Amino acid sequence: MCLGIPGRIVEVDTGSDLAQVDVAGVVREINLALLDGPFVPGEYILIHSGFALERMTPEQARDALAVFADGDMTGPDTTSPDMTDSVPSAGW
Repeated sequence: MCLGIPGRIVEVDTGSDLAQVDVAGVVREINLALLDGPFVPGEYILIHSGFALERMTPEQARDALAVFADGDMTGPDTTSPDMTDSVPSAGW
């Protein structure tokens, strides 16, 4: 499972695929090359490993950030097969 974090574009670096993006109050350099531009400050994107993976509406970003704020990320993972039988025991 991968974890994507919402971020808000603060500034787009002219002539490159990079932007300054506010991620939970910290401004980070994020690569936008995987998405079609143009990009504008204030726009929300979903980030994984320093790359923007998709655009988000403000409502989607708000909802995702609320999950992080609530700490409620323990729901069932319905995208992966049940692998509990293959988990090694303690001491590995």
